[in-house]
Amino acid sequence: MKTILQRLSDRESLTESEMKEAMDTIFSNDVTDSEIAAFMVSLKTKGETVDEIAGIVRAMRDKSLTFSKKIPNVLDNCGTGGDGSSSFNISSTSAFVIAGAGIPVAKHGNRSVSSKTGSADVLEHLGINLNHSPERTEEILGEIGIAFLFAPHVHPNIKRIMKVRKDLRIPTTFNLIGPLTNPVELENQLLGIYRRDYTMMFAEVLKTLGRKRAVVLNGAGYMDEASLQGENHLAILDNGKVIEKILHPEEVGLPVYSNDAIRGGDSRENAEILLNVLKGEKGAKRDTVLLNAGIGIFTGGKAETIQRGIDIARESIDSGAAFDKLQQLIKASKSFQKEVI
Repeated sequence: MKTILQRLSDRESLTESEMKEAMDTIFSNDVTDSEIAAFMVSLKTKGETVDEIAGIVRAMRDKSLTFSKKIPNVLDNCGTGGDGSSSFNISSTSAFVIAGAGIPVAKHGNRSVSSKTGSADVLEHLGINLNHSPERTEEILGEIGIAFLFAPHVHPNIKRIMKVRKDLRIPTTFNLIGPLTNPVELENQLLGIYRRDYTMMFAEVLKTLGRKRAVVLNGAGYMDEASLQGENHLAILDNGKVIEKILHPEEVGLPVYSNDAIRGGDSRENAEILLNVLKGEKGAKRDTVLLNAGIGIFTGGKAETIQRGIDIARESIDSGAAFDKLQQLIKASKSFQKEVI
């Protein structure tokens, strides 16, 4: 670890295998908290490369719970958080809309980061158990087409790393990579990120990690979600190529709203917002979900354009399919309540 720290301090980049080896050393508990902190700060100061991020992610996935089944065309739409917007749980709400459109969703999530309440808090408030074994999670995903993976549960070996990250009180690489570490074998991914300057790089990371199709986006107001406030910056991975795109809501027939219109509250309030959107309540929150779910449906390959993806998202809500996915997940979760590990 001393050699690694010296190289990072000298602004020397590591290969993917070298970074994975460094992370394996950290996981072995043969390093101190101070060394982990120095590692995080040195990497942040130097600036991360695609290979370095991929190496960290592979090491973290190796230490996560094992998911063995390969479910075709499964997608995650988890964002990094950290945008400070205090929005309602947009990606969690959108996940049910995407699943209602027929795309399997393995949604990675955690407790609050930038919202007043995180996806895990809202889902638990709705009566969804998040602590299933990998086998049960795969069963639920296969049966109903949507499952949620609670990050601290599926990554039991990173508690020490997360403690150091929290103690540092400054953003590091580890504030960004959560969505990359989903232990399910994903083919497609929609990833919202609060760093606009990282969209292209993270699309390249997803390419390195084997995603067939992906969209990395930073929304208007630097949200880690697509926003109706103005221009959204997208990096689109398709067929091994990454292209940039700027998308304004008016281009896809959606109105403009300030980000203040999509603020959320505590877990009870955000759960109510989620339910209302899935039940068809109109307004800024629904339209924001339509935009994000539409991009997700496009990412999942069910729509050739984002506009068509939004149309399919609208059908998912208005037909009741999205709400049915929520009800099915609640029921499946309760039926396995006794199986919790």
